[in-house]
Amino acid sequence: MTTDPALLAAEIDAIDETADLRAAGHDLDVPSFNVAPTTEVVALVCRHSRSQPDEPARRRLRAMRWGLVPSWQKSLSGPPLFNARAESAGEKPAFRTALKTKRCLIPMDGWYEWRAPSVGSRRKQPFFMTPADGSHLLVAGLWSAWHAPGAAHRSSPHTAALLSCTVLTTDSVGPLTAIHDRMPLVLAGEDVDAWLDPDAPAAPALMAPPSLDLVERIEIRPVGDLVSNVRNNGPELIRRIDDPGTAEQLTLI
Repeated sequence: MTTDPALLAAEIDAIDETADLRAAGHDLDVPSFNVAPTTEVVALVCRHSRSQPDEPARRRLRAMRWGLVPSWQKSLSGPPLFNARAESAGEKPAFRTALKTKRCLIPMDGWYEWRAPSVGSRRKQPFFMTPADGSHLLVAGLWSAWHAPGAAHRSSPHTAALLSCTVLTTDSVGPLTAIHDRMPLVLAGEDVDAWLDPDAPAAPALMAPPSLDLVERIEIRPVGDLVSNVRNNGPELIRRIDDPGTAEQLTLI
């Protein structure tokens, strides 16, 4: 994600609740070309105001740790829950409560995926999936507010709790099946309000794989191996590389 949260909030008509964190030195406004689990990301939620609960819920942009920590978990130990299968999230203790009342969208420029090595090769080919028109993707996710056991709850959820999120995944669609059998659950613009609605459950149709029309607007871009090391973080990671073998295989889809 490379867009400044303040600009993103204006673009998607959301209240920017990351401003105080950025002023305190958090790197949320620094372009990131290689986001890794347990780092901070921005996530879009829709919530009622605590001071005016009867007012309509508003879109809010919040900072969250990528890797969901269920509210009932006793400590921060354990593997980060950085993704969840859309088909079964409602059955999993770690995700089912969040699916009912804490759904979010994670804005991103795109995502990386590695295709399995071809016959006779040990090398996985990384790809960057990004909208061909340069816009953002909105990926469905779940979030949680975790309090350390015994900690006093303060008035602001941003100081009292660790906010964390997970990305929902689904079966790949269309050309993306040539790269991997799974993909993030990308939502169409007309589904955003229904997905974020904190007062209604998510309709099953929102959990289905995206339409072929939406997927065909996503560029499948072969990139170099630099992205395989999380310490690398720069625009060179998303630069297209020339790979005749890759181009040939994608043409066969």
